[in-house]
Amino acid sequence: MPGKIVVITGATSGIGRIAAERLAAQGARIIIVARDQSRAERIVARLREIAPNIAHRAHIANLLSRAETKLVGDRIAAEEPRIDLLINNAGSVFATRAVTVDGLERIFALNHMAYFVLTHRLRQRLITSAPARIVNTASAAHQGQYLDFNDLQMEKHFRPWTAYGRSKLANILFTRELARGLAETGVTANCLHPGFVSTGLGQRDSVIFGTMMRLSMLFAAKPEQGARTIIHLAASPDVASTTGSYFVDCHEAIPSRNARDDGAARRLWDESVQLARL
Repeated sequence: MPGKIVVITGATSGIGRIAAERLAAQGARIIIVARDQSRAERIVARLREIAPNIAHRAHIANLLSRAETKLVGDRIAAEEPRIDLLINNAGSVFATRAVTVDGLERIFALNHMAYFVLTHRLRQRLITSAPARIVNTASAAHQGQYLDFNDLQMEKHFRPWTAYGRSKLANILFTRELARGLAETGVTANCLHPGFVSTGLGQRDSVIFGTMMRLSMLFAAKPEQGARTIIHLAASPDVASTTGSYFVDCHEAIPSRNARDDGAARRLWDESVQLARL
């Protein structure tokens, strides 16, 4: 990865942090998008320890906000001469339903719409930098889920893990449609299931829910293991021409039937364009 420029979200902890560190060690310049200034500064300092001669940096934005996501994407696209890799990794699950300033259910907003909007804002820079790659962190939690296009914001029957699973299904459908639209541009798009990994997922929302999540993490794999497939999709020459695929343990896998529904992928794309006001 020497000389490559990598934009990554969700890099202040968990698998995103490990991926950023490993790619920096391979010579990449890392640009993180984070919500918390102090945490972002700590990660950038760590990246500079790993690769001291590279100008790693952080941009601060709340990816729950459509306007902030657009703004940070535009800023990065304007400042960077090229982008070789975009890793959409930020995500969470929340115990209770709440909406963002844009009126979107927040799991859907963070886990899907942030991917969609940031990718849109960086799309042209990725194309002009081709060959380039987009890597989206999805999850096996999509299994058994479907998208209810009459209730994408889950106003009627909100359940946190259903909302999370549907957002991860959206990640896979988005990746499929994105890959189709990027055909012949030299930009690939793939997604992955990182495994059940010990992270901070869902631990900042409520005391009871957070405690349950922390206990479950005692049985989870370490972030280093979860980051392996991200790094594989980011750097391996073996997947240089692979696009529109879903990976588990660094190998292509078959997602659920609903995740292979190209009609649903197209409809989600159209709905997302409207929700993002692009």
